[in-house]
Amino acid sequence: MALELREVRGDRDLTRFIRLPYAIYRDDPNRVAPLESDLRNTLTPGRNPFWRHAERGLYLAERDGRPVGRIAAINDRNYNACHESSIGFFGFFECVDDEEVARALFAAAENWCREAGLTRLYGPANPSMNDECGLLIEPFDRPPVIKTSYNPPYYPALVEAAGYVKVKDLYAFRLDLTKEIPKKVIRVITARKASGDLAVRPVDLANIKRDLGYIKEVYNDAWSRNWDFAPMTEEEIDDLARQLRPIVEPTLCPMVFWKGDAAGIAVGLPDYNQVLIKLRGRLFPFGWLRLLLGRRRVDHSRLWALGVKRRYQHLGLGAVMYYEAITAARRLGHTWGEMSWILEDNESIIRPIRLLGGERYKTYRIYRREPALNAG
Repeated sequence: MALELREVRGDRDLTRFIRLPYAIYRDDPNRVAPLESDLRNTLTPGRNPFWRHAERGLYLAERDGRPVGRIAAINDRNYNACHESSIGFFGFFECVDDEEVARALFAAAENWCREAGLTRLYGPANPSMNDECGLLIEPFDRPPVIKTSYNPPYYPALVEAAGYVKVKDLYAFRLDLTKEIPKKVIRVITARKASGDLAVRPVDLANIKRDLGYIKEVYNDAWSRNWDFAPMTEEEIDDLARQLRPIVEPTLCPMVFWKGDAAGIAVGLPDYNQVLIKLRGRLFPFGWLRLLLGRRRVDHSRLWALGVKRRYQHLGLGAVMYYEAITAARRLGHTWGEMSWILEDNESIIRPIRLLGGERYKTYRIYRREPALNAG
């Protein structure tokens, strides 16, 4: 059976690109399908502000007219300007268990990146490191939590067979919220909170424009030296806030101020994947009802982001925000939480998570093409 590879052009092709995974995950009870409308917006220039500083090529692999794989090649100009690099990203990779198909998809992404003048290819990033990223390495026995990736167990072998090697692992930690926080941690946090210099409060949705200004301040300072930092424009941050607002629980998003200055922010999200897993990517005709009814049964959350401005990172403010988010999750009746994802070598973040009782339970991986694209 002949394998055909073609670039996605037009809405009909995009629909096939979006729906391809249903066949691959047909018998997988752990896959959480993204809402098709959200994925379409993510991939569409003009709807997603990311594409104002990035381009993409989307490819479908087909056998006898049946889609068997897909991939995106991405050039984020802002990322490369920030890092003084020429790196492209692959993303939205899905494939049947067939090395020939996977190699053809990666070859298409590599050729697109070469033509764009890029010399390295990293991924997966869907479509950037600020979104769902990383290939799940282990384990494969449970659904993903909100805004994290999931894939079949054979994907790492397909990616590596196509010439890709590890760049960095990303960790997810699980914290049992039914256990008490260690007393020594509480003592440190209590002492810090007793200082007249520190103020802590949840994000204020009624004054979200003001708080978004603080969040932008913290983000651009706290994450700017990270290996994975991908600059976000104000439009992107505003768009992300618009997407998250319907599912945000303000008490899971503590903000800390030091002597009146916005010093840190944490963003926790109830794991609505517990509801989305039942919707199969569709809100209509009854998805909205299931979503509304299912929200009450969510029993865990994800600490999605936490950052402290560099000049305040010696004050232990991260531990304060962990404590606030954990306390809020308990009040909501959550029995456990995920903290993710964390760079494998980011000990300044991993250490307090372990002190709180967190245990690493998932690993994701970012790959790069080896040799580099300019080496053929």
